[in-house]
Amino acid sequence: MPELVLKELPAIAAVPAAAWNALVDDDHPFLRHEFLHALEASGAVSPATGWVPAHLTLWRGEALVGLMPHYHKHHSFGEYVFDWAWADAWERAGGRYYPKGLTAIPFSPVPGPRLALAADVDPLAAREVLATAWEGSDTLSSWHLLFAEETEVDAWLAARPELLVRHGVQFQWRDAGFGDFDGFLAALTSKRRKAIRRERRRVAEQGLTLHRLTGEAIDESALEHFFRCYEITYLERGRQGYLNLDFFRRLRAALPEALVLIQARLDGAPVAAALCLQGTRTLYGRYWGSEVLADCLHFEACYYQGIEHCLAHGLTVFDPGTQGEHKLARGFAPRRLRSLHHIAAPGLRDAVARFCRQEGAHVAAYCRAAERALPFKA
Repeated sequence: MPELVLKELPAIAAVPAAAWNALVDDDHPFLRHEFLHALEASGAVSPATGWVPAHLTLWRGEALVGLMPHYHKHHSFGEYVFDWAWADAWERAGGRYYPKGLTAIPFSPVPGPRLALAADVDPLAAREVLATAWEGSDTLSSWHLLFAEETEVDAWLAARPELLVRHGVQFQWRDAGFGDFDGFLAALTSKRRKAIRRERRRVAEQGLTLHRLTGEAIDESALEHFFRCYEITYLERGRQGYLNLDFFRRLRAALPEALVLIQARLDGAPVAAALCLQGTRTLYGRYWGSEVLADCLHFEACYYQGIEHCLAHGLTVFDPGTQGEHKLARGFAPRRLRSLHHIAAPGLRDAVARFCRQEGAHVAAYCRAAERALPFKA
């Protein structure tokens, strides 16, 4: 069988969409060619924004048999596994941290596959070839693998046990055979069941109605309103959003079946919106914003509507995004995540290793406490 050949591509457009998507699991729209191309074609991901595409692909002759989204980063924005302190410490010591190598989905802290291989490719051989892209590099200080699936993390550690492991946590809802939203509530303690019903009533009492739009029902007017809300979320924090309207337009045109827009309306006019992506098994909550201040609206639009959508469409997992202990009380369980880090400089590597060990102990304790706080009946 011909050897694997590694090609580092400066744009996703260098690979035909059909060849790329043939290797991608349909439950993960973020790894699809259309999503990554929309990021690059809209300019959200580009050298001008500090993201230099350097996608790693494996070939046998003319056949694409492996892929991994990869970037040379000149900062650490938009990653959600924060290494600013590492960079600052190393540069204060006279080192150069940027550019670094990053295998992740830009601006999307969504767990999922990062390496996709054809069925007849030896995974160990593939990883040996891919690692040459950063090991011994004169350009990159390090390589970072973020939000990969646990089995993928295990496989990388088996191939490269020297990689540093950093622990994190997110919160996800999983269907335990609830049937419908009332069935979900029935699985909760009486206190939490009443609290959620009270929150949902409060939204209705303010005159707000919720509407779920999918696919072609998300027209230009709805998309433009959503984008205004998305911008508001970032402006409230004193900054611009990572993504632009062109990105969302391209996403709607290329992947309409993956989009779920939850729209809140007051007197028939939209006033808030949450945009989700869906795969074959999972709903991913991603973007949210509101033009109004309304009690409990965020909980309704970003959590309860998503749970209802999952139950109505046979989706078994709802990943609502990063952060938020408040998700525990609404049935979202902690999920441990691991990122992997190759640090070339021995001095920096040793310091980061100590940090990761100490942080990992705190994350483990936090997860144990979070599990005890879940509101499900015994």
